[in-house]
Amino acid sequence: MEDKPASKTELRYIAIEGVIGAGKTSLAKRIGERLSAKYVFEQFENNPFLEKFYLDRNRFAFQTQMFFLINRFKQQQELHQEDLFSEHLVCDYIFEKDRIFAYMNLSKDELNLYESIYPLLARSLRKPDLVIFLQSSIDRLVYNIKKRNRKVERAITKNYLEELSEAYNHYFFRYNSTPLLIVNSSDIDFVNSDNDFDELFKQIFREDRGFIEYFNPETRRII
Repeated sequence: MEDKPASKTELRYIAIEGVIGAGKTSLAKRIGERLSAKYVFEQFENNPFLEKFYLDRNRFAFQTQMFFLINRFKQQQELHQEDLFSEHLVCDYIFEKDRIFAYMNLSKDELNLYESIYPLLARSLRKPDLVIFLQSSIDRLVYNIKKRNRKVERAITKNYLEELSEAYNHYFFRYNSTPLLIVNSSDIDFVNSDNDFDELFKQIFREDRGFIEYFNPETRRII
């Protein structure tokens, strides 16, 4: 492996975001392996309401949302306490993403209650040194979700992915909390292609990378 440029020491905590099926966890694992980093993965499988939510959003939105909020907070709080001195840390979500789902799925009264709690939790948490937003087409998201075939995700509809993708785009094109790299990931395969991953890795650690940048790699047909 090549010597690490100085910029790697500045990116000790990297978080990866994107719509369901964008490849957040897969990319986090590959980056983590390259850096010998500590991983932090979202514990979605622990949410007892999630599968029910995909079947009936209105009925189970609030329970699902509050479980995620508390669970993510506890996980991020532990990260803040234990990993301040880790050389590298890679996480497959950011705490702030919780609000994207809240505003999509909660009723007005539920959202008011949520907003009375969220700021009290968020203000004490550590922010990433870089957020990577994987922006993907709906067809690629559907392809990835079907390919991994998780039971809890089988009821996800294309309409829900379209709605969620729009919400993510709206959020991240106004995002300014941390340095941000937006990646067009529709037609690259950073999981199975070393060339695709190496190209993305170089962009992440490019020494002249700006505060907010968009990476549109050369594409090839995946699906």
